Order: sequence, then structure tokens, then C-alpha cells
Amino acid sequence: MRGLALFGFCLVLAACGRGPEPLKPVRETGELVVVSRNGPTTYYEDADGNPIGPEHDLAQMFADELGLRLRWIVVPFPDVLPTLTAGQAHLAAAGLTITDERKKRVLFGPPYQTVREELVYHRDAPRPKSLADVIGKRLQVVAGSSYVETLRRVQRKYPGLAWEEVPDHDSEELLRRVAEGEIDYVIADSHIVLLAQRYYPQLAVAFDVGPPEELAWAFAKDGDAWLYRKAVEFFARIRRDGTLTRLLDRYYGHIERLEPADVIEFLARMNRVLPKYRALFQQAQEITGLDWRLLAALGYQESKWDPLATSPTNVRGIMMLTEQTADHMGVADRLDPAQSIIAGAKYLLSLKEALPARIPEPDRTWMALAAYNVGLGHLEDARILATRQGLSPDAWADLKKTLPLLARAKWHATVKHGYARGGEAVILTENIRTYYDILLKFQPAYKPPLSPFGQNHQEVRLSRR
Repeated sequence: MRGLALFGFCLVLAACGRGPEPLKPVRETGELVVVSRNGPTTYYEDADGNPIGPEHDLAQMFADELGLRLRWIVVPFPDVLPTLTAGQAHLAAAGLTITDERKKRVLFGPPYQTVREELVYHRDAPRPKSLADVIGKRLQVVAGSSYVETLRRVQRKYPGLAWEEVPDHDSEELLRRVAEGEIDYVIADSHIVLLAQRYYPQLAVAFDVGPPEELAWAFAKDGDAWLYRKAVEFFARIRRDGTLTRLLDRYYGHIERLEPADVIEFLARMNRVLPKYRALFQQAQEITGLDWRLLAALGYQESKWDPLATSPTNVRGIMMLTEQTADHMGVADRLDPAQSIIAGAKYLLSLKEALPARIPEPDRTWMALAAYNVGLGHLEDARILATRQGLSPDAWADLKKTLPLLARAKWHATVKHGYARGGEAVILTENIRTYYDILLKFQPAYKPPLSPFGQNHQEVRLSRR
């Protein structure tokens, strides 16, 4: 990564006694330099190599609003603030908690998210009731994190409390260690824990360590005052117009839907059942361009990958096709896995293509998944209700509010297609999003073979941007 290479070169210069020159103000260079860390709550690359993440999206919107190029420096967490205070970045967007100690070093912008520091343990171990139960056990936290400041404060009450500060791993790695029994406890922010529990259902939260805290961008105290003012204005606007809420929902809005038992069952079936149908889902990707893992997540939600699944309303097969949909898609036998999977994929693609072109990804895909359950007509009714309520008809975060209204006479009587179980469509879609996230982590992407013309089949990319 170019930013990392540049940062390493700067460190070499510093070691030679010729420290790098501080960055010039953004209005002189037209470039905004942001330092961050790699992780699911900050900045990372999706399956196609595109940069995404909550901090990435926020910084990109900010740069676009100011008409600036955006350049990233990605470093380990302990190096984030030193990079900023050394003048090598204009701001730090790295999931930073506002703390009294940090406020002595940097200037924080407006808070954009509230989190809790949680003590996490393995679900099969006894649940600690207080930090007194942690004494003598192996507790790890990320070096340089706010958790260290918290532990130093509570150590006054529990003098025997000890912990290890790990400089070369992030909270996600430490949570994996707890899940696999390598250490006893970790303290991590609540949103990081929720994301990790999708992959490691063995993780459980014992209690909060301290009061809720806020995340914000950090700026050097002697930095660009104009840029800081613009950041204050930016966060005021995106909070006021709902952009911030929709962005956070994009990354976190679906992660509390499933219980640990649901995730455990999914992981077991992923290893035991999915291999039987992987090639069929990949064939469906070749035909439609939709990620095979998204199609597999849909199939699991519909039938738990049971080719003989049948509902009381005679919806059947792995992709649970109605008779009408099956006839429309040319399916002779809904219980045949190949026919069901390919038809389900084609149907989902047709729903996506039927939506207005202005709807962006990934909202477009989430809406198509909801329509797979409730139908395009009812989805359009929910979009009309969103418009009436001053919400965005093109944002999945807002349709999650209006789809459930279709089950209430006060609302469904005012739209064309009437009653629908819109709340069920929301739940199913959010479940699919979680299953898809899990498959993205544990199942490799599929690259379709080259066509006779030397080009890949159609690709429909899905990211969180």
C-alpha cells in the first residue's frame, strides 16, 4: 500500500536524524491524509480489494465534500496517535475513544458513535461477576488503547489486577484467542465484540467495564484549524440529515439479530452441508454475477440448504420458490437443487435490476433480498411510505422502519398493494446479511473461468460503499 510505504520511508528519515516535514494544509495541496488502522470497524479491503469500513466511508464522504483527494496511512493501533502528532496525517480516523489522557495530546472532533468497554470471556467458562474474579487469570488488551487507561483506574479498587498489553495484535485477534481458549479474558469495545460474535459464538460478555464512551476523529492541536471547523460542520450535517445513522446501520444494523445458537448451527452446516452445493452456487454466480456466498446465505435462510424443504404454503426447495416464480423461471422440479439454486439466483438478479437505478449498493441488494420475501409491489409501498415520512426511499436503513408498517391497517390501507408481513422481510434480510458476512470470512471468493472470448463472465460486485 502506497501510504504504508511512504510512512515506512518517513520512519527511516527520522532514524537518520532528518525527520519528515510536517504536512502542509489541505487547501495548499488538495490532499487529505488520514491515518487509521486495519480492521472491520475502521478500514479494510473487501473481497474485490476495494477499501471499505465505517471510518473509510466517513473520511471519503468528508474528502468528497471538500473536493480533496484522500490518502490513507494504515498503521498498527499504537502508532496511530504518534503518526498524527508527528505531523504526518491531517486527522486520525481509527475508532478512537475520547479519553482524558488523549485529550491532553490531541483535539477531538464531534463524537459519532457511543460504545461500551466490555469484559469478554469464553461461554463455557464460569461468568466473572466483577474484576475481582479476573485476578490471577490471563487478561489481554491492545497496547495504547483506552482499555489500558480504564484498567489503571479500576486497579485502585482491585490492586491485584494485572493484564498484558499486546502491541502487535488488534482486539479482533485477541477475541479470537479467547474463543479458542488461548487466553481467559479480553476487554474490547461493544461494536467490535458484536462483530466478532458472528464468527465466534463462543464469546460472551460478562459486564461493562466503566460507563459508555464516545468515538471521534482526532486532530493535532497545532493542526489545520480550517480543516477542524469543516469536520465539525460535516458531522453536524450528517447527523442532522440521517446520513450518519444510515452509514452506521450499513455496518452494524444487522449484527444483533441472531442468537449464538443460530450461529453455531450455521457454522456446523457450513462445514457439513454447504460443500454438497458449493459448485451449484458457484455455477449460479457464473450465470448471474452475484457472489456465490450471498446466494448461499439466501439459500440457508430459506431452507437451511435442505433441497426437500416445503412450507405450509407450498413454497419448496433450497431457494423456496413459489409455484408462480418457478413457472416464470422455467423450473420443472423445485426440489432439484440445481434448478432451484440457479432459478433463485436469476430471480434475485431480476429483482435487483427492477429497482430504480439510482439506489446504490449495498442498499440495492438488501432491498432485493427483502423483495425476494415480500415482493416488489410491497417493497415499493414501503418506499412510498418512507417518502411520506421524510425518509429516504433509497436507503435500506429507512425501509427497515417502513416495511413493518405494512402489517398495520393504518398504513397498508393507504398504499396500492395493501397488507404484507414487512417486518418478517426485514428480519430475513438482516439474517441473510449476517450469514453472508460469516461466509465472506470463512469461504473463499470464486473467480469464474474465462469465457471463449478471454473475459470473465458478468460480475456484479457488492461492497458496503
